[in-house]
Amino acid sequence: MNRLSKPITITITITITNANANASFAHTGVDISIPLQERTMTTACTPGRILLTHWASAAALVALGLATSLAQAESWPTAKAITLTVGYPAGGSVDLVARIISEPLGKRLGAQIVIDNVPGASGTIGGQKVVNAAPDGYSLLLGSGSEISIARIYSSAVKYNGETDLSPVGLIGTTPMAFVAGPQTGVKNMLDALALAKRNPGKFNFASSGMGTSLHVAGELLNLKAGTSIKHVPYRGAPQMVQDLLGGNIEFGVFVLSSALPHIESGKMVALAVTTHERSRAAPYVPALSELPLFKDYNLSVWFGLFGPAKLPPDITNRLNKALGEVLREPTVWQKLQKAGISNEGGTPQDLASFVKAATLSVRSAANHAIATDTAN
Repeated sequence: MNRLSKPITITITITITNANANASFAHTGVDISIPLQERTMTTACTPGRILLTHWASAAALVALGLATSLAQAESWPTAKAITLTVGYPAGGSVDLVARIISEPLGKRLGAQIVIDNVPGASGTIGGQKVVNAAPDGYSLLLGSGSEISIARIYSSAVKYNGETDLSPVGLIGTTPMAFVAGPQTGVKNMLDALALAKRNPGKFNFASSGMGTSLHVAGELLNLKAGTSIKHVPYRGAPQMVQDLLGGNIEFGVFVLSSALPHIESGKMVALAVTTHERSRAAPYVPALSELPLFKDYNLSVWFGLFGPAKLPPDITNRLNKALGEVLREPTVWQKLQKAGISNEGGTPQDLASFVKAATLSVRSAANHAIATDTAN
């Protein structure tokens, strides 16, 4: 094949519907300008620099890529439904938050939002699904600390990094966890529970929503500070935990407060303490664990945030963040979250990124203890 003996010009015309912005691309030996509606690309090659066939193919691909990007940005989010992935079964706290915000968020965006429950592996199967998705704004994750921050500390099987492989959109809220006991234990408060566990080392178990979850870490941190050996039993989610606790198959549990609250209020579960430094406004009658001198520095919570795949376009990220902030300020949404013991947070994508980083650091030592404990068992 012969090299070019003189400069040539290649013109490719692409028409894009509803495009309203200029696009440009610059690279060595290439200068492409695509203005307004009629996208015309003109390129010039220096003699002997690029083979004709390769240059024509590259020019066409660049133009097509720019055209596709512009068209996608214009059509989002009306081309198809947005999938909001939840890494846990229906009926749990993450699912609850997703169902509270999905409809009003869809209305704000002018789009349909479909919730996809993908339970398993402490929420990381759902997390990996969104990590692998195209960053086009149609695949989002309702994430929590477990699958974003903690699980990868605990398990080498988690192949993604929640801080770098996902795009933060906005923090939704935080909530306490609750230590509870089954009625068959006969305990009335946390001191009773700890005394029973110390008299019977290794005899009792506590349920959580999975290895490496915030609930798992909270239970092991309790063991560490109290000197107890209540064994951890992982479950796929809150519904299964509730069934076994109320059925007498397990003695204790660590729940997100919203998941346990109906059963606490009905008297079927005994509330021992919440994990945050202060009592929850949703259940002020449940003491904070930090009220006991032994646990004065104990302060853990579960958080919820909205994420997309890495490299989510800034314009889509900003539109999602703006809509999410508006949703969190809606009185109906605010009331539903408050009733479930979830504080409304909001903030920018950068705020969420900083929050995730700090949260990961704060639970690292407790997570490492959980690893050591489960390895020993």
